[in-house]
Amino acid sequence: MLKTSNSARKLLSNFDVIAQAPQGVAKLRELILTLAVQGKLVPQDASEEPASMLLERIKAEKVRLVAEGKIKKEKPLTLSIEEEIPFELPVGWEWSNLKTIGLINPRNSEADAVKASFVQMSSIPVEFSVAHASETRLWQEIKTGFTQFSEGDVGVAKITPCFENGKSTVFQNLSNGIGAGTTELHIVRPLGDIDRKYVLLFLKTPGFLKDGEEVMTGSAGQKRLPRSYFESKPFPLPPLAEQSRIVARVESLMQLCDALEAQGQLEAIQHQQLLQALLGSLAQSADAAELAHNWQRVATHFDVLLDRPEAIDALEQTILQLAVRGLLVPQDPTDEPASELLKKIRTEKDRLIAEGKIKRDTLLPAIGDEEKPFVLPLGWEWVRLAGLIRINSGDGLTSAQMAKDGIIPVYGGNGVNGYHDKANVSKPTLVIGRVGYYCGSVHVTPSEAWVTDNAFITKYSENFIDMSWLYWLLRATNLKENDSATAQPVISGKKVYPIVVAFPPLTEQSRIVTRVNELRALCQQLRDQLTQARHTQGLLAQAWVEQAAA
Repeated sequence: MLKTSNSARKLLSNFDVIAQAPQGVAKLRELILTLAVQGKLVPQDASEEPASMLLERIKAEKVRLVAEGKIKKEKPLTLSIEEEIPFELPVGWEWSNLKTIGLINPRNSEADAVKASFVQMSSIPVEFSVAHASETRLWQEIKTGFTQFSEGDVGVAKITPCFENGKSTVFQNLSNGIGAGTTELHIVRPLGDIDRKYVLLFLKTPGFLKDGEEVMTGSAGQKRLPRSYFESKPFPLPPLAEQSRIVARVESLMQLCDALEAQGQLEAIQHQQLLQALLGSLAQSADAAELAHNWQRVATHFDVLLDRPEAIDALEQTILQLAVRGLLVPQDPTDEPASELLKKIRTEKDRLIAEGKIKRDTLLPAIGDEEKPFVLPLGWEWVRLAGLIRINSGDGLTSAQMAKDGIIPVYGGNGVNGYHDKANVSKPTLVIGRVGYYCGSVHVTPSEAWVTDNAFITKYSENFIDMSWLYWLLRATNLKENDSATAQPVISGKKVYPIVVAFPPLTEQSRIVTRVNELRALCQQLRDQLTQARHTQGLLAQAWVEQAAA
C-alpha cells in the first residue's frame, strides 16, 4: 500500500485552519496545486515506469511526425540545472518543458464546411475543475485570424489580466474535435498520453503565474506572456500512472475547497440575515426601555455578529440611526425645546432675507402624520431640512486654476488636489456630494478650501445648530435616495429640502455628538482587534502552508 506523503498529511490535518483565515480557501487551492507539481500530494510507486521512459517515447513520436512531414524538426531546449530547477524532484520524475513534451501552437487541417467549436476568452475558466464553454461555427469562419486547437490541447491566456487571473483550460467536447478562439492564447498539444489535466494544473500553479507575470512584455493593460517562457519554463514530469493519481487527488481536494467556499457563502448570508434582524430591531426601538431589551438580544450574539468588518460598519450605521431618533442619550426637561430653536432660526432667516443676503424660501407643505416615522422624544420637533439648511453649489474650476498650488479643492468626495489662490470657504464646512459616485455623500472640508460645482456648500444657523450633530444627521439620512432617476445620479435642493427629520434641543445635540464619538471610538477598537485577529490567523495559516510545502 502506498503511504500518504508528510506534506499531504500536514495539508489535510490543517485544512480547516487554513480555510478559515483571510483568503484561506484561495490559499488552499494554491497550496494544493503547488504540492501536486512538487510530487508531495500523492505517494510515489517505485515499480512504475519512470518519466525518463515517457520522454524517450515522446522523442520517438516527434521523430516519426517529422518523417511524415506533419511537423517541422525542432531545436531541442536544454535546462540549466543550477540556474533553472526550482526544487528537487521525487524519484522517477524528470525535469522537462512544454516544448519538449508536446507541440506548441499547432495548426489544424480541415474542410471549410466542417463544423467546429469557437471559444472566446470570457468562456475560459479560472477554476481548475470548470470546463470551458463554446459555440459552434463553420471552420471556414474561424480558421483564419484566431488561435487554433484540437481536442485535448491545453491553452493558457497570454494577455493581462487574464493570465495573472489563471485563465487556462483543456479543450474538450469540441465539434468534430477541432476549434479556434481568442488570439490571446498559447497552446500546447501534449504527446505520449500525458494527462492533459496534469499540464493544466501546472499552468495554474502560483509559481508559473508569478514568474510569468515578471517576464510579460508590452505596455500597461496590453502586457503579454512571451512564447519563450510558455514553452521553456521548467516542467516537472511524473510517471504516467502518478499523473493520474495526482489529477484525481487535486480534483477531490478542489471539491472540498468548493464545499468550504459554499459553506462560507451560506454562513455569510445567514450572518447578514441575523445581523439585519437584530440591528433592525435596535433601530426600530420605540423608547429607551425597548432599546435596552433589544440590546440584550444583540449582546447575546455579540461575538458572532461582529466577526467581520462589514458587521461593524452596520453597527456604526445603527448607532447613527439611534442618535437621530433621540435614543442614544436621555432627554433633559430643563433644555430649551427645539420649538424655540426653530423660532429663532426662522427669525434669523427672515432677517437675512430682508437684508438681501439669501433668497426667500420655497413654500413647502406642512408635515403630515404619514411622514412621521416614530414618536418624538421630549423637547424634539419635526422639521423639513429646508428649515435647517440651505445648500449652494460650489464653483467651476478652470484647468489653469487646477494646476496651481495652494488651497485644497473639494469635489464632493474625499478626493483633493492642490490648486488655487483663494477659497470660497474659510473654515471647516459641511459639503454634500451633488453628482455621480459621491452623490449624497457628506463631508467636512479643511479649514480653507474651494468647493467645486460637484458639491453643495451647506449653510445653517451656527447659533442654534451644532455642526457635528448636523453632520451625523445628514450621514444618517440617505440623501442619495432622493437623486434623479438618471444614469448619472444628481441631487438638488428640490429633492433635499422636503426631507423630514427630527430636531433636538441644542444642548442635547451636543450630548448626542459626544455619545456618537464615544461609540464610534469603540467601533474602531473592534475593527482594530478584528484586524489584529485576522492578521494573526493569516500568519498561522501561512505557517501551515509553508510547513506543508516544505
